[in-house]
Amino acid sequence: MAGHSKWANIQHRKGRQDAARSKLFSKLSKEITVAAKMGDPDPDKNPRLRLAVKEAKSNSVPKDVIERAIKKATGGDAENYEEIRYEGYGPNGVAVIVEAMTDNRNRTASNVRSTFGKNGGNLGETGSVAFMFERKGEIVYPATAGSADDVMMAAIEAGAEDVESSDEGHVIWCADSDLNEVSSALEEALGESESTKLVWRPSTTTELDLDGMQSLMKLVEALEDDDDVQRVTTNFEASDEVMAQL
Repeated sequence: MAGHSKWANIQHRKGRQDAARSKLFSKLSKEITVAAKMGDPDPDKNPRLRLAVKEAKSNSVPKDVIERAIKKATGGDAENYEEIRYEGYGPNGVAVIVEAMTDNRNRTASNVRSTFGKNGGNLGETGSVAFMFERKGEIVYPATAGSADDVMMAAIEAGAEDVESSDEGHVIWCADSDLNEVSSALEEALGESESTKLVWRPSTTTELDLDGMQSLMKLVEALEDDDDVQRVTTNFEASDEVMAQL
């Protein structure tokens, strides 16, 4: 029975991973379709689409899925999605920003509000937490891209604002409006990045213990499980010990 139970657990975990992967592909495809519909369907002529395709590739989205998402926009049968940002507070006063794309604003607002309420949070007004974040371009490179000094020099020459290097890799920050240019310059200097996207970077953070992190993760996972939600950003901070326990 123990062996069967272990196998069942492995199967269940694999099922959850496959479902999460499928949901991620769907959300990245939606971003590609919206970007292509709003501008030129050629990534070289459409900065937003170029970044969307780049992010999809970094998450191993198959080429045919990417091409299908672009064709959907040019074929005229794509849904009319509206981009909406929700702001609120999670457990222990953590600031939360939810970015969504929806074809039904009422449905999405109702679902997001309900998810906050069921998981110890409160949905606030637009602007209620955004002041605690800055809109930035984030470019991530693996540690193998070079030493901290080499990456810093490349980032400065590319027009970036800041670099955070660690054993895990390098995170390069730039102004949101400069992301396309900076990422292109870094690509020539350092090669393909692991991730290139616009993010909300916290300017103030809220420290959480293990219980607080577990409560926050329940809220974030529930929000991300919504098909209309593209991404969730929080301003939590936790010690290495707490993250290891998670």
